[in-house]
Amino acid sequence: MKSQPTKPTRTDRPPKAPRREAEPRTDTAPGQASVAGAGSAEATGTQRFLIGDLCTLLETYLEPRDVADVYRAYLFSAEAHVGQSRRSGEPYIYHPIAVAHILTTMRLDARTLSAAILHDVIEDTGTSKERLIEEFGTDVADLVDGVSKITRIEFQSQEEAQAENFRKMLLAMASDIRVILIKLADRLHNMRTISALAPARRRAIARETLDIYAPIANRLGVRQWAMDLEDLAFSALYPLRHRILAEAVRKRRANRRAIVDKVRNAIVNQLKQEGFEAEVQGREKNVYSIYKKMHTKHLPFEQVYDIYGFRVIVDKVDNCYRALGVIHNLYKPIPGRFKDYIAIPKANGYQSLHTVVFGPFGVSIEIQIRTGEMHRVAEAGVASHWLYKNGDGDAMPAHALQWLKDLLDTQQKAGNPREFLEHLKIDLFPDEVYVFTPNGEIKKLPRGATVIDFAYDVHTDVGNHCVGAKVNHQLVPLRTVLRNGDHVEVITAEWSHPSPAWLSYVATSKARAHIRSNLKNQKQGEAVKLGERLLGRAIEDLGASLAQAGAAARAALLANLRFSSWEALLAEIGLGNRLAAVVARQLIPAAPGDAGDGGGRATLGAVAGTAAEGKAPAFAIRGTEGVVVSYARCCRPI
Repeated sequence: MKSQPTKPTRTDRPPKAPRREAEPRTDTAPGQASVAGAGSAEATGTQRFLIGDLCTLLETYLEPRDVADVYRAYLFSAEAHVGQSRRSGEPYIYHPIAVAHILTTMRLDARTLSAAILHDVIEDTGTSKERLIEEFGTDVADLVDGVSKITRIEFQSQEEAQAENFRKMLLAMASDIRVILIKLADRLHNMRTISALAPARRRAIARETLDIYAPIANRLGVRQWAMDLEDLAFSALYPLRHRILAEAVRKRRANRRAIVDKVRNAIVNQLKQEGFEAEVQGREKNVYSIYKKMHTKHLPFEQVYDIYGFRVIVDKVDNCYRALGVIHNLYKPIPGRFKDYIAIPKANGYQSLHTVVFGPFGVSIEIQIRTGEMHRVAEAGVASHWLYKNGDGDAMPAHALQWLKDLLDTQQKAGNPREFLEHLKIDLFPDEVYVFTPNGEIKKLPRGATVIDFAYDVHTDVGNHCVGAKVNHQLVPLRTVLRNGDHVEVITAEWSHPSPAWLSYVATSKARAHIRSNLKNQKQGEAVKLGERLLGRAIEDLGASLAQAGAAARAALLANLRFSSWEALLAEIGLGNRLAAVVARQLIPAAPGDAGDGGGRATLGAVAGTAAEGKAPAFAIRGTEGVVVSYARCCRPI
C-alpha cells in the first residue's frame, strides 16, 4: 500500500516563479529530474506558469491534501516527460502545467487537474493506463485515456484517424464531461503557442480548431474559451485580415469610448431611479465574430454596428423583464431585434433577454439582460453546472446530456468514422429556429431545417414514414424549410420509406444518419430478393431448382465462399458482386450438362471420359468472378 502523500512544503516544492523571467529556469523536486533546459520562451508574449504558481493558486480553493495530489501528478508527469521538449524548445512539462492552469479558471477539482497534468503520458511516453490506475486511481486514469489519441490502430488516411479520435473522445465525454474540458484547455494552450509550428501544420490545426473545437466549446456554453479559440485560429489562418480588423476595432474603441461611457452611466442611473440593484458590464465582440458577420452578410466594417454592447445583471428573473421595460423607455428598441432566450433557452443552456436599441447619435447598441446564475452559465457553460455538483462528473445539465445522447445515437447509425465526423460538423453549428408540435411542445432545430428534420426529431418512426405535413394548417411538401414560430403536424403512412432525395433536404445530423441507415437496410433487403431470383433462374438453366439445394449443400457452399449467412450471399449476388451462374454450378454440382466438379474446375475423371470419347478435354479457367477472360493468341493458333 502506498503511503498517503502530504501537502508539499516550501522546501520540497519548486519555488514560485517570478512574474518576469529573464532566463530559463530549472524546477527540481525530490525524486524528479531537472525539467528545464536551454530554449526560448514560447512565442506567446505571456509568462511561463510553473508548478509553484499552480500550487499557490490551488491553495485558494482546494484542501491541502488535494493540492498534494496534484503536485504528485506533476512529479510523475515531469519524470515521464524528462528529455522531451516542445517545438519552441521549452521542456514539455510546461505544457501540461499550463493546461491545468487554464482549468483552474473554472475552479475544477484535484482529479481533473491531475488528469490535465498527466494528459499526454499515455500517448507520448509509453506509460500504460494500468500504471496510472495503480498510481492515481481509476477516475484519473479514465480521464487521461479519454483525452489520449488512438495511436495503436493503423488507419488508411489521416482524415480517418482524425475522425476516429474525435469519435473516441466524444464517447468518453458522454460518460464524463471533464474529458472535453481537459481537451479544450489542451487545444487552447496549443493555439496560444502555435507560432512555433511550420506554416502548413499551423493552418491545419487552426482549421480543425475553427471546425471542431471552438464549436464544441460554444455548444457546451464555455463561451470565453470559444471566443479565444476562434480568434487564435483566425489569426493563424488569416494573419493579415486579423491584424487589419483588430486595428480597426482598436481605433473604433478609442473613438466611441465617450458614447459607451454615456450609455453605461445612463442605464445605471435609470435602473437606480427605478429601484434596481443591477450590475452593468460593457462587452465587445471578438474579432472573428465581426469577420464572420462581415463575410456572411457582405458588410463593410463601417456597417457592423453591434461591436459594443452591455450586459445588465439583476437578482431574479422577474427583474429581467422589468429592466427591459426601463431600457426601452430610455432608448427606442429596433423592431425585430428582440429575442427571449429566457423563455426559450439556446441548445447549450444559455439564457438572456437580447434587445438592440437606438443609442446616442444613432448608434445601434445590443443589451443583454440576465440573472447572476444565468451569467455564470453563459460564461462557464456546462462547467458551471458540473462545478456546483461538487465534482460529480456524471451530473451534467439536461441540455448537454441530451446532445451527447444524440451524438451516441448518430455514431451508432454512422457507417464509418468519416461519416460520424461529417454529422458532428453539421451538428456543431446550431443557429436555431423554434417550432411547435400540435401539442404545443417546442422543438429546437438548426436554421434551414425542413419538415423531414422535424419529423425525425419527434420520433424515428415518424421520420421514416412521413409523406407530408401541415405547417400553420397549410399542406406543404417534405422539403419545406421551417421558420420561427411555425406549428407543424406531420402526416405519415405505413407504406412510405425514406428516399435518397431526402438527403438533399435535411439539415440535422440525426435525420441524415437515420435516412442513410434506413436506405442501407432497404438496399440490403432488395438485394437479397434480387439475388434469390437470379440464383433461382441460374439453377433452373442447369435443369434443377433451388429447392433441391439442401441445408448441408448450402452450409458447405457458405463455408467455401466464407459467408456468414445465406442472406449475405444472396445480397452479394443481387448487388452484382458475384455471378449467379457460377454460384449455381458450385451449389448444384450434379446438374445435367455440367462437366465440372461444381467448383469451376474439370476433374481428372471428366478429362479421361472426354478423352475416351475422342473429344478434347475442356478446362474451365478460374479467375475473378465478373471479369471477362481473354484467351491468348497461342491458345487459338488457327
